[in-house]
Amino acid sequence: MREAEVLAHYPCDELLGSPREHWYRGVTVRADAATVFRWLCQLKVAPYSYDLLDNLGRRSPRRLTPGAERLETGQRVMTIFRLVDFEPDRQLTMVLDKPRALRLFGGFALTYTVEEVAPRVTRLVAKLVVGDDDGVLGRLRRPLMAWGDLLMMHRQLTTLRTLAERR
Repeated sequence: MREAEVLAHYPCDELLGSPREHWYRGVTVRADAATVFRWLCQLKVAPYSYDLLDNLGRRSPRRLTPGAERLETGQRVMTIFRLVDFEPDRQLTMVLDKPRALRLFGGFALTYTVEEVAPRVTRLVAKLVVGDDDGVLGRLRRPLMAWGDLLMMHRQLTTLRTLAERR
């Protein structure tokens, strides 16, 4: 991660009462910001990570789904998240709000940003704000979740990068 990306303010920063941790993930994509953002909108359709684990074995689409770019707050994203804010060609922000997922993972808010840093070169960055879940379970769960998220998010971001670069 770049220092400026870690120091930046993200819309997800304001969504959880007293966050415990902030996690950052990012990749550089050889495509313009609009193309990267359009692929990011595909998260409404599928998670683009390890499909066997987080998409019930169904393969995330390798072609753009018509209409996925039409965003509205309140929409479902990756099944367990709710879209709470977005700026076309710039950012998507969501919160984990499914009760079963909240019990399993704890509170999460996240923002994905796209920023063109050179002609047809875009940084795709995700910031995750991990909510406060006191107690022994929370203290045990957070380190496991950090490693699990690192693996899953790495796969998701590199898959989206590969698909955006195909054009």
